[in-house]
Formats: sequence, structure tokens, C-alpha cells
Amino acid sequence: MKHIRALRLTTAALAIGLLATACGGGKQTENTAAGSKKGGRLTIATGPTTGVYYQIGGGIAKLISDNLDGYRATATTTGASVQNIQGLGAGTYDLAFSLLDTAGDAVKGKESFSSPQNLEALTRLYPNYTQVLVRSDAGIDSLKDLKGKRVSTGAPGSGTEVIANRLLKAAGLDPAKDISADRLGLPETVDAMKDGTIDALFWSGGLPSGGITDLTTSLKKDVRFLDVTPQLPALNKEYGDVYQKGSIPGSVYNQSKDVPTIAVPNVLLVKKGFDPDLAAEIVNLVYEKKSDLEKVNAAAAGIELDQAEGVTPVPLNPGAEKALKALAQKS
Repeated sequence: MKHIRALRLTTAALAIGLLATACGGGKQTENTAAGSKKGGRLTIATGPTTGVYYQIGGGIAKLISDNLDGYRATATTTGASVQNIQGLGAGTYDLAFSLLDTAGDAVKGKESFSSPQNLEALTRLYPNYTQVLVRSDAGIDSLKDLKGKRVSTGAPGSGTEVIANRLLKAAGLDPAKDISADRLGLPETVDAMKDGTIDALFWSGGLPSGGITDLTTSLKKDVRFLDVTPQLPALNKEYGDVYQKGSIPGSVYNQSKDVPTIAVPNVLLVKKGFDPDLAAEIVNLVYEKKSDLEKVNAAAAGIELDQAEGVTPVPLNPGAEKALKALAQKS
């Protein structure tokens, strides 16, 4: 694959303290089955190192390790949503971040999934914002103008790739024929934009996403955001109302004005049958110590208790549902 660059291993300085002992990877050990009441190791599937999944996933891992006796949690970098869900099914991961549209496909056994996946949600999280950036000299004013261009559609098995292909189709383009697609992770995508080997990128992430901050800071007016909201009606007609109109405040990436875009909720997933008592403890940690997660990345401020149960069509884990109801009664 062209344009692949060495994976960057740094994250935002704000996150270093909270992530230092929380981020790692690998399959759980044999004696620590997912949700075991005996404690042990838990692996959280996140996303690329320059994305918000990895940072907040590391924050959740540290909360678990510091507060739940007998448990050691680590966050591992992945290609994100599709890969994360596949890893849950294979037993590679214990918890996983995903976009809600991808998780909905998984429980229905459609699109990227050949059969229904046995998933449960612990909670809805903050929203992801579709961030489409183009080189200013590429002559791109709408998604239709991507025809014939070199475009990063996201890493294979990512939620970014899912929504990129859906948006392209909604704009009347065939992702397999009408663009020159590079399936790159965010770090490699940022490098490719900097050296001019691609014309545009898709990224679905929280605000701010470190890789996008890097890009807009480095290239300044040589790169700009594209408004993709004209495709929102077509998306919702085809896939339901999981997609919502959103806005990227200009202050997030030092832009002169806010950027209209499409937002998608994130969810924290487990495999069906995950221990409900452990699920409840994790949910309680997320909401009772949300301020700790906000120190890792400001996107965590979007984790709202009054929206926590909005995970349809993914079923809630019974323990998580009980915990959320109890938290709501307290608030």
C-alpha cells in the first residue's frame, strides 16, 4: 500500500499523565475471560494513536486499573470500529469503542458483517464528527468534486471508512471507481496530506482529534474543511436517523468560522454475556469520574448521562442498564 508511514507513538501532552500506565495491547490471558468476577486483565480496543478513542480509552483503562480491585486494564491501538467489533467476537478484546452506525450494522449482520454479532453496549459516549479536509489547491468544493482525486478513506476496518464510502455514494460517486482511494490510518493520512500525495481525507473522530490539529496547524490555509451536510438527507433515508447535523466550532482547529458537518454517536461495547456486575462498575466509573476523562481529551465532555441509553439497535448489557438507571435517579 502506498504512502504508509511509520505509526506515530505520541499523544497529546495533556493525556500523558493519565495514559502512561494504561495503554498497551494484546489478548487477554487465559485465566481472565471477559467479565470474569475474579479480576485480571481487560483489553480495551480503541483506534489510532492520534485519535480520541485511544486517548479516552487509555483514560478508562486507568480508571479501571486504579479503582477496581484485581483488575488491570490496557488500551490497545486498532483500526477502530469494524476491527474492534470483530476482535470482541474473537475474544481478543474485552471492551471496544465503536461508532453507533457500525455497531448497528454488526448486530443486524449487514454491510461489513456477514452475520449478526453478539454485542451489548455499556453506554453511549460522546459524538464523533465527520471531518473531511481537502488541499486548498485541489479544486474541491463539494464531495462530487472528489471524482478523479486521491483520497484517504480511512484505515481498513474503521468506522471512518464506513461513513466515507456512504458519503461518497450519497454524493453519486462509486468509491471503487470514481476516486483513487488510499485506505490509510490517521497518522499516515496526515503525512500524505502534508507531502501532497493525497488531495483529501475523511476522518470520523471526537473534538479535538490530535492528527487533525497537527494538520491544520502545519498547513494552515493550505488545507480547509468541506461541508458534507448536503448528503445528510440521503444518508438518513438509506440508513435511518443515526446521523445528525453537527458543527465543528472554529476554535477547535483555529478556523475562521464553524464548520457544518455530520455527527455520529459512539458507544462502548462488550460481547454478549459480559459480567453484569463488572459492567455496572465500569459504567459508574465513567460517569462518576468523567472529569478525569475530560483531562485526557475535551471530547469526553460530550459523554452525557441523559443520552447514555441511546444505543438502539444495540442492546444494553443488563448490569449497565441497571447502573445507568440508578445514576439517573441520583442526578
